[in-house]
Amino acid sequence: MPIEPDPIQTEFAPAARAAPEEIERQSQHFLGRGLLSVLPAAMPCALVILNAQRQIVFANTRFLDLAHTAEASGQIQGRRPGEALGCVHAFETSGGCGTTEFCSTCGAVAAILASQTGQADVQECRITRRNGDALELRVWATPVTVEGEAFTIFAVLDISDEKRRRVLERIFLHDIHNVACGIKWCIEALRKADPETRDDCLDDIHRLCRELNDEIEAQRVLLKAEAGELVSTTGQLGTRALLQDAVDLYSNHPVSQDRQLVIDDNAHDLVMATDRVLLLRVLCNLIKNALEASEAGQTVTVGCAAQDGRVEFWVHNAGFMPRDVQLQLFQRSFSTKGAGRGLGTYSIKLLTERYLEGHVAFTTDPEKGTTFRAHYPQTLET
Repeated sequence: MPIEPDPIQTEFAPAARAAPEEIERQSQHFLGRGLLSVLPAAMPCALVILNAQRQIVFANTRFLDLAHTAEASGQIQGRRPGEALGCVHAFETSGGCGTTEFCSTCGAVAAILASQTGQADVQECRITRRNGDALELRVWATPVTVEGEAFTIFAVLDISDEKRRRVLERIFLHDIHNVACGIKWCIEALRKADPETRDDCLDDIHRLCRELNDEIEAQRVLLKAEAGELVSTTGQLGTRALLQDAVDLYSNHPVSQDRQLVIDDNAHDLVMATDRVLLLRVLCNLIKNALEASEAGQTVTVGCAAQDGRVEFWVHNAGFMPRDVQLQLFQRSFSTKGAGRGLGTYSIKLLTERYLEGHVAFTTDPEKGTTFRAHYPQTLET
């Protein structure tokens, strides 16, 4: 079986590919073979058949639809699933889909590799596409032998809507339910309170109502942002005042209990033109995540500075993120708080890169802690 030379380094799955003429020969196994050619078109999910190098030798029309391509099946032959679906990591190295360190956390690659050992496997995987869209998939990988050659039947079902619904249900059932219970408790306490303690009860009710409104608004903004329906409004602002607003919002938040939240003394006071509401939401998400990652007695520090003609905001906490968390951090439905428990880093990246013309990144070190940095132009293009 001709295999192209493999001088390419890989950090996970093998990088070697079959030569084009070998792909063409293998694809002939699945053309005009009665039920074998009809069945993939009749199936309700996207489906491809992969060779031993994880390359596509056959694809049904539903897979082409999922890949958002009008190409014929034959024109995506030789690609790997992540390459056909536009996964950002599939184009980071010359090895392609499956060969980066990020691929070690990919359910699709894991299922395919399991099938190549003779074991059928079912996994879920999250893909961020090069256009910024997020796909959440359930995948089945099943080994099959055709005319003495080993292949993998790789079926894909888009469960993005299902996952979004589950996340939203968990948020409402957990976070919003907790806030609503807190409001109810405060109102009952207010009824029994003496005049000296009523102001405290009213302050608590006001804070809880603000949290409730913010949680609902966060979901509304995220849904509109993903649908491309979010409209940004540009205005002038001072960066130091914006930081102060973000800090004030979280200084008395329950997540900051027993923790310190401060603005770095050296934070610059710059003037920039951007969408204040969206940028404040990004900063608040960064701060909230940092506080949640901190232990009692630790400090979260925020700041901003001019950086190569742009504005850099940063948020630092003393915690350290393990490598498997780092590799999945900005994916939709991934949360360090558990399955379905938060969309903070995903929404930070989405709002920053799609609507604020910026870029977000992080560094993390066991001794130096974790710092998120978000860079933005001083003036948004209109």
